[in-house]
Amino acid sequence: MSERTGWDRRLSVVADGRGLVGCAGAVLLRRLADRAGLTAALAGVLPAGAGNGWRDCAVVVVQLAVAITLGAANVSDAEQLQAHHQGLFGSAVSDSTTRRTLQAMDADVLAKIARARARVRRGVWSLLHLRPGGFPWLTIAGKRLHRWVVIDMDATIITAASKKQGATATWKKTFGFHPLAAWCANTGECLAMLLRAGNAGSNTVADHLRVLGEALAQVPGAPRRRRSWCAWTVPAPLMACTNTCGT
Repeated sequence: MSERTGWDRRLSVVADGRGLVGCAGAVLLRRLADRAGLTAALAGVLPAGAGNGWRDCAVVVVQLAVAITLGAANVSDAEQLQAHHQGLFGSAVSDSTTRRTLQAMDADVLAKIARARARVRRGVWSLLHLRPGGFPWLTIAGKRLHRWVVIDMDATIITAASKKQGATATWKKTFGFHPLAAWCANTGECLAMLLRAGNAGSNTVADHLRVLGEALAQVPGAPRRRRSWCAWTVPAPLMACTNTCGT
């Protein structure tokens, strides 16, 4: 999208204290999404739109992700945080526009977004392999897990202040949600997440299998004949390790 808008071409380093923006780290996140190809990949899935005042849905999603990183807890927060960068990104995306964009994402669109994310991740991981330190393989108990990608799975409680959709009493005697997520321990990336009601179980096998399958679909194929994935399911009565090797 930077090729279309050219917003990042106006960036410069100055010492006069004018033309500054708040939350400057958001600028780096947005530029990373553009340079890595994520914004363009999402534009190939979500409608671009036309006419005055229309917002490209891909930009809406990327800007929302940036706002969440800055601490936005709802779409109204996201709109307010984006106001800091109107000089660069244009007017802030309204909460109603963000809500309509999210509501239009059905299962088919979400599946396309997941495939787009996987394609972009493949390119980013290729660059990680080329850096001086190589891909960040983990060292556990003094052993370097070379060519192993470790996936951490965990469920966590997110409280809700009011009775929102899906919010229920949780096993911790709070009120809210109980999503299950899978993270790449090597890079710290969130590979997949399943939004669940607050009363969802911590060790529901079907949920774990679904999230693990979606997470594995996000792991790029290593540029070698032998590939390994290690998935740790936490919490569970026993720590489970799934290792799949292909030749």
